[in-house]
Amino acid sequence: MDNYSAATAGAKEHSVLGEQKNRELSLEDWLQKWKVHEIGFHKEDGHKLLRKYMNTFLNGRNGLRVFFPLCGKAVEMKWFADLGHSVVGVEISELAIREFFTEQNLSYSEEPIAGISGGKVFKSSSGNITLYCCNIFDLPRAHVGKFDRIWDRGSLVAINPSDRERYAKLMLSLLEKSFHYLLAIISYDTTKHSGPPFYVSDSEVKSLFGSRSNIQFLEKVDALEERFKERGFEYFFEILYLFTEK
Repeated sequence: MDNYSAATAGAKEHSVLGEQKNRELSLEDWLQKWKVHEIGFHKEDGHKLLRKYMNTFLNGRNGLRVFFPLCGKAVEMKWFADLGHSVVGVEISELAIREFFTEQNLSYSEEPIAGISGGKVFKSSSGNITLYCCNIFDLPRAHVGKFDRIWDRGSLVAINPSDRERYAKLMLSLLEKSFHYLLAIISYDTTKHSGPPFYVSDSEVKSLFGSRSNIQFLEKVDALEERFKERGFEYFFEILYLFTEK
């Protein structure tokens, strides 16, 4: 890339970040999305890139603790549980959590989270799936412990841009040694959409997570679905990174 192209790309990235940095959704906004089922981000058949890189992610290990930030009703949680791993998720929508257990035909129990008004924790009867219903920044870290793996898809890109540094610090604080952290982000023309999902640049990924992690680019795939074309998108890419301990 020549100096002019590099400068132009940098200016465009700065403009993109400037357009979205003040955009914010409240927790109530997210609750409403679940209430009216405005959940185009949910993948009923699971995530193809996770399936493709599952062996890379697990790295041959058994009995891992796997964390799903902003888990929704991700079907992939059952994938890991069925493989014998222990899954913990956090999600603000109680509706999403109940739908997960119902749709996966899993019985569960629920109880309040001490010290968090309105917070609840849901546990599968098998004991290997635990979902916290609360603000992710209220997650009772002393209770949840640390994790060997994090699958971050639809989470960093959903967090308000002003909260990204706080979010990254939280994620890094939850990691065990020898961790593997898979992050999926997206790239699109932000003049077509103000977010969420929000655009996150490669440089910001490195800024947020590079202090503690080795960052490996795994793949960039075309994810331009019909619903995006209808809204005027000309391109929509999904980019997958693997973080490992430095």
